[in-house]
Amino acid sequence: MSVPTYDALRAPFARALASARVACRTRRVLASAWLAAFVVNVAAPLPAAAKTPTPKPALDASALAAPDRYSADTAQQIFAAGGNAVDAAVAMAFTLAVTRPDAGNLGGGGFMTLLVDGKPYFLDYRERAPQQATRDMYLDDKGNVVPGMSIVGHRAVAVPGTVDGMWQAQRRFGKLKWNQVLAPAIHYATDGFQVDPRLQQRRDAAAKNFSGKTNFDAYFANLKAGATLRQPELAQTLGRIASDGGREFYEGRTAGMIVAQMYGHGLITNRDLSQYKAVWREPLAADWHGYRVITAPPPSSGGIGLIQMLKMRADLQPAFEGLALNSAPYIQLIAQIEDRVFADRQRYIGDPDAAPVSVAKLTDDAYLAQRAAEVKVEEAPAAAPVTPGSDGAAAAEKAQTTHFSVIDKWGNAVSNTYTLNGDFGSGVVVDGGGFLLNDAMDDFVIKPTGAADTELNTIGPGRRPISSMTPTLLLKDGKIALAIGTPGGSRILTTIFQVMTNLYDFNLSPTDALAAMRFHHQLLPQKTIYFEPYHPAPEELATQLKALGYTVEQQSFNGDVQMIRVDGTTPEPASDPRGAGVARVIR
Repeated sequence: MSVPTYDALRAPFARALASARVACRTRRVLASAWLAAFVVNVAAPLPAAAKTPTPKPALDASALAAPDRYSADTAQQIFAAGGNAVDAAVAMAFTLAVTRPDAGNLGGGGFMTLLVDGKPYFLDYRERAPQQATRDMYLDDKGNVVPGMSIVGHRAVAVPGTVDGMWQAQRRFGKLKWNQVLAPAIHYATDGFQVDPRLQQRRDAAAKNFSGKTNFDAYFANLKAGATLRQPELAQTLGRIASDGGREFYEGRTAGMIVAQMYGHGLITNRDLSQYKAVWREPLAADWHGYRVITAPPPSSGGIGLIQMLKMRADLQPAFEGLALNSAPYIQLIAQIEDRVFADRQRYIGDPDAAPVSVAKLTDDAYLAQRAAEVKVEEAPAAAPVTPGSDGAAAAEKAQTTHFSVIDKWGNAVSNTYTLNGDFGSGVVVDGGGFLLNDAMDDFVIKPTGAADTELNTIGPGRRPISSMTPTLLLKDGKIALAIGTPGGSRILTTIFQVMTNLYDFNLSPTDALAAMRFHHQLLPQKTIYFEPYHPAPEELATQLKALGYTVEQQSFNGDVQMIRVDGTTPEPASDPRGAGVARVIR
């Protein structure tokens, strides 16, 4: 009997081993495919079948008003793919995080006012103070403010809210898949976009403050007008968020990058990020001129202030009869209204989750009629300072924010304002992540005095600082009539008020309402009227205001209102001539 060779003995075992290896690889492939499908399903928005069926178009077209052409192009792509106003808004926000790094953001926060299927909503994704934040964290051992600490660098950073805000809004109301709405932003981060001269100007000004203090120049030194800016690290971050969902920013690899960036310098921890949630709040609502005003509640001070201004202006209509728009007597009356609005703002408004805010009292018709009755047609130049009503200077607030408005053909609308606070925020870029972090901690009162008018906005763990951001919608018979908002810090509410007055009290067209001269006054400095570079006060008007006891000043900031008025079923978008915005009707 012959003895089997080694190869003959080995062959069956080799075949069995190979078969086992194939089976093992097959199981691994199937497991990987299952995991990928699971991740996609978790990250994707709710299926269309689970949502309200798409109604017939209520408007002739969709429309947008955006601060740059890239975000406008993004919205147009989203509408072409069958998305609604919420899909378009979320896609625009992520695109602006790429193309407008001075204000558009992943590392900041903001507010969104929505009308979806005829019902209004408000989303607060404002930044929060870290858990380690303390009331006196920006003071030295003598109780003096450490210059720049709340503005530049790691300790100025509050916990960002933008990504969770966009995630929640799109998951709740969007029609498209989550990764679809991030695709345009990923494209601009990967392939680049052409830098606008205004963006370079803002970069140059900000870089002077950040030089030697942050890693800003390592990422944005090449941000030059006409150049193509590519941001590969930001593209990777957006890719992770697109594939893994919005919570990746707070609990995934991106969160680890933020914490690593903060380690030894800032206060934000894994706990701060994992605990952050945007908040759905009841929007403020008020009747005015036959419209329903839907606007921002606290921690925004803007919605309350806007309603107060509109109602007091209406109460004082007899005093305004015959006055020309932006004449000296007209401005004098508006300034007195603004005195009372900003006095109440300072004294009564803060984070509603930290202390109750008397919203109903501050917007009550009887209360505002009483405040309006204090306004004098011929105010004495030496009149006593205005004080809060019986139920202040407003804290400085950065003007560098961005806003967009969008309405779809089904009558859904979004007005969204968000920010890094100052231009390019704190100047801190997350290494490996490629995105800037905010300096929102500066929006708190950083040196409390103990007086009542500084206590509501003091620093505390988890608190949201107050803001003037005022994304606003107007409804007529329950349907969208106007979507409006602007950057501008404390000038936001006075700007929106003036444009709405131009539209509905003086019957100007959207284009003319935006182009008209604007001014600003806010209690302190007392009896000071600010005019803008775009439309300075004529010499005769300045002389008349000075004769009434006012100081006339030139501010450095122009607004950038983005609005859409609806005339019947026809949307009329308009972009502020002061900016580089784009208004489009999309059929």
